[in-house]
Amino acid sequence: MRFNRILLASTLVVVALVVQVSILGRLQLPGAVPDLLLLTVVALALVYGHVSGALIGFAAGLLADLAPPADHAAGRYALVLCVIGYAAGLARPDSGRFRSAWGPMLTVVAAAIGSTLLYAGVGALVGDTAARHVGLTGLLFTATVYDLLLAPFTVPFVMALARRAENDPMAVEANGGPAKAADVSSGWLAGGTGLRIGSQRGGLRLMTARNRANRAGRIKGVKSVKSMKSVKSIKKL
Repeated sequence: MRFNRILLASTLVVVALVVQVSILGRLQLPGAVPDLLLLTVVALALVYGHVSGALIGFAAGLLADLAPPADHAAGRYALVLCVIGYAAGLARPDSGRFRSAWGPMLTVVAAAIGSTLLYAGVGALVGDTAARHVGLTGLLFTATVYDLLLAPFTVPFVMALARRAENDPMAVEANGGPAKAADVSSGWLAGGTGLRIGSQRGGLRLMTARNRANRAGRIKGVKSVKSMKSVKSIKKL
């Protein structure tokens, strides 16, 4: 992993964990708890791929295992998020862009269900039967609903940050390449609004360049007309 990936992923994971422990974990909602850390790992994996997703998921899960008030064995959630990060990275399109919002939405649903089942399964292996007393069906339903409600406010934002750090538009323009870079999160945003941010920016830049060219042409035309009039007036004299 490159330095910018490590720095951005570390910052986002730490912020998500702090919000998860200090705010979301204290909401006293029925069933499961909205998992902001899971959504952050999924969003980063959709941009960086399966290998980076697995590494980020393992590190994020290990931090969650060690952060208070963790009441389970260390490494349990690290294993879950490692598998989820790897699987979410495999769902990343080859082109790096989702054509609609269905791709990220289905990935979030699969991640919520898969993480709950994996966590309960690993807990059953180590003798933790808390999921049986709470009810696995209720946990699956509430985890999916909460994560889907939280995903539109977190996943596109994290994906946009990761894509912006991955591709510097100024560096692309300096090398003579295209000015616009494919943003993975544009598919999610376009699915709900029908707008594409990248194309809008490119269109605005093109319109600005055309306006400048037209203005320069008009100024040159005025100057040439004035010069011709001055020449004619001199000849008359």
